[in-house]
Amino acid sequence: MAATTVLPAGPEPSSRRRWTVLAVCCLSMFLVGLDTTVVNVGLPAIGSGLGVGTRSLEWTVDAYTIVLAALLISSGALADRFGRRRVFQCGLAVFGAASLVCALAPSVGALVAARAVQGAGASMLSPVALAIVVNAMPDPRERAQAIGVWASVFGLSMAVGPVTGGALVEGFGWRSLFWINAPVVVAALVLSAVFVPESRAPRARRLDVPGQVLLTVVIAVFIGVLIEGPRIGWTAPAAFGAYATGAAVTVGFVWVESRRAEPLMDPRLFRSPSLSGAAVGATAVFVALNVTLLLNTLYLQHGRGYTALAAGTVTLPMAVGATVCAPWSGRLVGRVGPRLPLILGAVFITSGGLCLTGLEPHTSLLLLLLASLLIGVGFGFANAPLTNTAVSGLPPARAGVAGAITSTARQFGAALGIALAGALVSGAEPAGLARASRPGWLLVAACGLLLLTVALTTGRRTGAIASTPLRSVMVGDTKINSPVNLK
Repeated sequence: MAATTVLPAGPEPSSRRRWTVLAVCCLSMFLVGLDTTVVNVGLPAIGSGLGVGTRSLEWTVDAYTIVLAALLISSGALADRFGRRRVFQCGLAVFGAASLVCALAPSVGALVAARAVQGAGASMLSPVALAIVVNAMPDPRERAQAIGVWASVFGLSMAVGPVTGGALVEGFGWRSLFWINAPVVVAALVLSAVFVPESRAPRARRLDVPGQVLLTVVIAVFIGVLIEGPRIGWTAPAAFGAYATGAAVTVGFVWVESRRAEPLMDPRLFRSPSLSGAAVGATAVFVALNVTLLLNTLYLQHGRGYTALAAGTVTLPMAVGATVCAPWSGRLVGRVGPRLPLILGAVFITSGGLCLTGLEPHTSLLLLLLASLLIGVGFGFANAPLTNTAVSGLPPARAGVAGAITSTARQFGAALGIALAGALVSGAEPAGLARASRPGWLLVAACGLLLLTVALTTGRRTGAIASTPLRSVMVGDTKINSPVNLK
């Protein structure tokens, strides 16, 4: 991110307190990312425990990501209006309570419903916590370091989810995937009450209820038809009804949003090639990540008889690659702009997918580990420059909107990846999982190529920050002298 000159709106908190605020917010971010992926490796155990198949298992993952994707922007607006710490703590409480219900769920229906509520709580954590960090870090260098730590924690949480989940399932059963959230939530609530200052935006945006409802329906219909398609039939009347409903609601969403004074997601913003390219790229990266996680989980546990812990361990190179390359990517963006790290991310993701397009029931473990490492490295390189690309496409005053849209695209990609992977292997017998998975690995490679297209068309090289003109904008409660967009 570009360096900025910041004029604090009020008394500057102590250095120790600022970094404590960052730690508390990163703890919440870790929870959000972890719960996006930690359940994947436990799906076979959940299915066995509740007596359900792949389709219902997909809903236990996608109920969370659909709601999270749909509510991210509105949760940010609520926090600006009613107070960021207040909404942050409300999100923690909702997330924690829903986690307990998940752990006690007697049926898959109850689990899916509780996962949806978990997603609602998580939507109050991610964007709100980032706004708290920005408000607490007035110094430009500290703020840049803090956002780098933030990005690294998010990437780490997504990548270590399968390993953590495998260890929990093996040691304590699948319900421990949700019990583990309770002490973390309690700690975050106490720490936020003690250390996190309250803040609001000088001028809060109005809530766009019609836009929020329509966006939720759009995401739910398209993901739902992918999950349920193998069961109802892709050409059945019900499927065509879902297609028509999805198309009609999408048109309605665009029509309503283009006519509102303060829309949830202004369609005109997507005229910016950088923003639209970043949204496509973020979706592609998270489709690739979640296809990888679900296909690996089912193939290794059902197809090869691995335990949950062993299956999660196979993805450990992915966690290592993402953790090492995320901060490296951030430094590259600061030095040479987003194009190079985006290209690197695209090449590694594509290579990882191509490694497994010929997957067999007894493919070498070394090849599986290599593919996991390549995809993790690609994921680590891609995350930071996508946000940078999105923000560079709009005036500085709209940077928060660009970040929220990119975050929504990421979560939509996560839900889409689970739905697509599940559709590919739905109904496959254990012996046929390897062959059924092959189109999924081609999809991962295709996502890498799509990211490469984004890199080559929108990932412009940025100039030196010192030579960039500045102008004053507001980010939360803080007045910032931010680079003028020179496009």
